[in-house]
Amino acid sequence: MIRNTVLALGIWMLSGFGLTVGAGANDAGLERAGLALTTLDGLGNIGQYTSVTVGADGLGLISYHDVTNRSLKVAHCSNQACTSATLTTLDNTGEVGQSTSVTIGADGLGLISYYDVTNRNLKVAHCSNQACTSATLATLDDTGDVGQDTAVTIGADGLGLISYHDVTNGNLKVAHCSNQACTSAARTALDSTGEVGQDTSVTIGADRLGLISYYDATNRNLKVAHCSNKACTSATLATLDNTGEVGQDTAVTIGADGLGLISYHDTANGALKIAHCSDLSCVPAATERLSMTGSHRAKKPVTGWLSVKKKKNSATAEREPLRDGNF
Repeated sequence: MIRNTVLALGIWMLSGFGLTVGAGANDAGLERAGLALTTLDGLGNIGQYTSVTVGADGLGLISYHDVTNRSLKVAHCSNQACTSATLTTLDNTGEVGQSTSVTIGADGLGLISYYDVTNRNLKVAHCSNQACTSATLATLDDTGDVGQDTAVTIGADGLGLISYHDVTNGNLKVAHCSNQACTSAARTALDSTGEVGQDTSVTIGADRLGLISYYDATNRNLKVAHCSNKACTSATLATLDNTGEVGQDTAVTIGADGLGLISYHDTANGALKIAHCSDLSCVPAATERLSMTGSHRAKKPVTGWLSVKKKKNSATAEREPLRDGNF
């Protein structure tokens, strides 16, 4: 059964940097086996730029943007199904909270990177407890218009590593936290060739080094940066896909084989594609189209799909006829 949940207000209480409120009363909804839907926060226009992780307590922690109040908010799930949550406003100074990304630090507490729209800065919030009912806030980069398209992970050194876009200079940048609370960070421009660094995603590879996927807007390509050290003060750059307009909306993770797996959007064909790295540095990678469904960014109808045939030292792609039905 689907359960459409409306927001139930608990007792308002002032905590840390913002207001905390309990949420999650359930109403009977539409029938569909094996699925429960819950509205955690419905107070205004809320829920853009979401990011989710699982905390040290085994419960979900969600960061998101409150458009109505122009704030950064978090929801800490009350149970594993997250049928209710404690809601907290962490930062409401100006217009903040876009491009959020959340992870759990080596200290077991949440670390959130986000964009400060008012000041055009990269900011972080380090949770003071597992429920993140308060946080320590810090501005990590204020040199120009920086901090959009953020992504955060925890490096092998136990410190946060944040990838983001430098709009002013059109660069891909990283910030390596100086401590677990990330009250300061060392910043590096990894790629400054053209307009690059949009739609970033970051993870830590099997070699314990950062791997960042991102969009090259100048060439309309998918690119990766493989960090040369834990602080990512330099990186090996590679273009993974340059077939048409590809590489927006990237996401990267590490597979069971220890190699990177990157999902991204093929705008020209309105398709979902993946790139599977051939080595730890992800130079090169085999790409494959997974989806034939349209997209809000599609510029022309899809006429086929790509399958990848791997040989010993290479990969080839072939266009095949469009099949009816869903894949």
